[in-house]
Amino acid sequence: MSAPTPERSPRRGMCAAVLSLEAVTLGLTTPVMIKVADVPTGVAVGVGLGLAVLCLLIAGLLRSEWAYALGWLVQLGAIGLGFVIGLMFFLGTVFALLWATAYLLGRKIERERAAAYAAYDEEGS
Repeated sequence: MSAPTPERSPRRGMCAAVLSLEAVTLGLTTPVMIKVADVPTGVAVGVGLGLAVLCLLIAGLLRSEWAYALGWLVQLGAIGLGFVIGLMFFLGTVFALLWATAYLLGRKIERERAAAYAAYDEEGS
């Protein structure tokens, strides 16, 4: 009887999904900053699209543990964007909560999966 093969990381998948959706939201803040908050176009593009691209880059780097720390920093940046667009205090907090849930739940699933594999290996030997 062969041991089951490890599957993809649920934490990585869930966190990447949150970052991808957050990238869309952050990208859409660019025209809002220009038209509503009167932020200069260059600054708005740099901040809005910069954070969106950063989300997508980090989503691709989640194979490395240090990328999760960058994900937490993006959450702070999204909330901090509330000083420019008030609604981002709310949206940034929502995404930070989604990120925290994906991160913590994913870690729990990974721990439980590792324990199940260890028990399976012990049972088989």
